[in-house]
Amino acid sequence: MELRITTLAERPELEGRMWGMKDLWPEYMMYDPVGWANMGRIVTEFPEYVLVATEVTADGADDGAEEDVVARGFSVPFELGAEGRGELPATGWDQVLLWAFSDLRHGRTPDTVSAIEITVATNALGHGVSHRMLAAMRANAQRLGFAELVAPVRPNGKHLEAASSIHEYAFRTRPSDGLPHDPWLRVHVRAGGTVEKVAPASMTVSASVEQWREWTRLPFDTDGPVEVEGALVPVHCAASRGYAVYVEPNVWVRHAL
Repeated sequence: MELRITTLAERPELEGRMWGMKDLWPEYMMYDPVGWANMGRIVTEFPEYVLVATEVTADGADDGAEEDVVARGFSVPFELGAEGRGELPATGWDQVLLWAFSDLRHGRTPDTVSAIEITVATNALGHGVSHRMLAAMRANAQRLGFAELVAPVRPNGKHLEAASSIHEYAFRTRPSDGLPHDPWLRVHVRAGGTVEKVAPASMTVSASVEQWREWTRLPFDTDGPVEVEGALVPVHCAASRGYAVYVEPNVWVRHAL
């Protein structure tokens, strides 16, 4: 698959098709309140940090009305060295979004770029698109003058063993080559990243048990952990109190540029 990867600042006309791309995100992942409030703002306030990949057709025409968007990549700049920071936060994805927009509002000078999302359309899976999007995100951060890209990585194999410790899983490696056991972490390390630490509370989705039933088609009628398709750890269900909470861990990876 031949791709053209550009920033949204360069090609704002692709925004609608970018959002309309079909993907595999579980529905409940759309209800993290920090993400809900800020993802759209990345497009309007940081378009030069948004990447869009389109497929180049066999005849080389890739700028027509039917151009197919096959991947998107969001990142944000922030000041990691600001007072009271300095370390990658335990509250990972949520925190770095809050820092980025706080820094923008207060006029702070960013010193680091954080990846926020790389999503590949369902019809483009299995073609190595995610690898190329990560390489493009690294190159874009470097082009914008940064020496480091960090990423609160959502390890894409962890959902297969939700009960396992994220602290063990994040640093598990393959005996054959010493690379990470997790496929997405492995892509990051092969691209030059270093697995640094776990962000144990990277994003949080709290909702009523009725909402969780609607999202998952599971009963959510008993107090205790509930394993949900696609979730990296069990959802904590307090059925007797009428709510359930999912606290997702991510893994911080650093990329020197």
